Amino acid sequence: MAPSAQVDRPSWSVAKDELVETVRELIRIPSVNPPTAHNPDGELMAARYIEARLTDAGLEPEVIEPEPGRGSVHVRLRGDGTGGDPLLLLSHLDVVPAPAGRWSHDPFAADLVDGYIYGRGAVDMKAMVGMELGVVRMLAAETRAAGRDPSRDPVPGLRRDLLFTCTADEEAGGQAGARWIAEHRPEWLRAAGALNECGGVSMTVAGRRLYPIQVAEKGFAAYRIAVRGTAGHGSMPRDDNAAVLAAMVITRLAAPGPTKMTPVMGRALRLAAAALPPESGAILDALAGDDPGRAEAAMATACDPMYARTVRALMRDSISPDVIRAGVKYNVIPGDALIEVDCRVLPGTSEPAMRAQLVERLGPELAEACSIELIVYGDPVESPAEGPLYELLGSTIRAHDPDGIPMPVMVPFATDAKHTATVGTPTYGFSPLQLDPDERFLERFHGDDERVSVEALRWGLPVLYDVVRGFCG
Repeated sequence: MAPSAQVDRPSWSVAKDELVETVRELIRIPSVNPPTAHNPDGELMAARYIEARLTDAGLEPEVIEPEPGRGSVHVRLRGDGTGGDPLLLLSHLDVVPAPAGRWSHDPFAADLVDGYIYGRGAVDMKAMVGMELGVVRMLAAETRAAGRDPSRDPVPGLRRDLLFTCTADEEAGGQAGARWIAEHRPEWLRAAGALNECGGVSMTVAGRRLYPIQVAEKGFAAYRIAVRGTAGHGSMPRDDNAAVLAAMVITRLAAPGPTKMTPVMGRALRLAAAALPPESGAILDALAGDDPGRAEAAMATACDPMYARTVRALMRDSISPDVIRAGVKYNVIPGDALIEVDCRVLPGTSEPAMRAQLVERLGPELAEACSIELIVYGDPVESPAEGPLYELLGSTIRAHDPDGIPMPVMVPFATDAKHTATVGTPTYGFSPLQLDPDERFLERFHGDDERVSVEALRWGLPVLYDVVRGFCG
């Protein structure tokens, strides 16, 4: 019998209702990164909110503030010490800005409409924070019901410790969050395995529910490219106008590069192909094959644009020119321009190799007019798509959705797994949600009208509970 099946229905009803309200309360705390003069301590406010909920559960959490207003929170629940290293529940408290004029709901009101909670952070990632907090509070309540002190005594049935760590600053690289913790409080992150954001969320393809479990993520390399031209009077155009040269740089860098199939993505596509109807499976077989032209044709003709864009990003080192600055006045030819590019690198691509790609794309003459400066770099991260924790994630999904198909995937963006890797903790994206087939989940990340389904939350809480009990028990 699954651990969740041993919890009585009234207790689940209370826990699920509490989860919905917790997510709404977290969204109402505008923990925007970067902080603003109007709201300088949103992350600390969110950490204090969680601290209060944990204290109310009988636990003794700790909040740190490496920089003013940048709060992270941690608590440890104890097992009996016979099961090995802990399990880490990892999440972040910060959210990206939300221009209210583009939303149909106030991004920090947490409106509940037609079964969805709207608000910045609903999927990235206060839903997971709420689920993790809900599981921790349930375990603490079960400890108290057994006459034990949850802040000091083992949780009944747990053989491993459980760590719960919510960080600041993930949306800006984690310098004041997970990176600081890895360097100064590594015991908050060091574990046999960690559960983090993004994976375990259903996607419906050709009538089948797939549950990608994140086992890898691309690295990132941001560069600042200074373009040197010649200043002059706008009445006499010239070829070495820095703005014109910058346009050429952008055109060359924005073109998609060659594809490269990594083992993780090859396995994911083959597993999905085997599970889908023959016509759809053939498309995925084409994507996993050795013919880039056939793969691109398959995506262009048959894939939902949202999924096609994601798959394209996962099959190559990508370059996105995102910031362009040039000129001071309409009649002055600019002598200098500045471009900032966001590169996402596959496992196996080093920073020097990525820089070499930029130079090669520019070509000798254009590269001569440019200097390339590295702004920030983060290595790709990969965890084993095998072993007790990974296998448990898949089997738990199947137990709660017998028609569901778990599969390992890589994601194109970065998470705090960059920092757990430095302390040796394998980290998996697993924030279980079962979505409506038409929900545009990937477009909700950092998007307008970000939202999460109440039913998805209510489905995910017992899934996460079973993983925690299963791995720690």
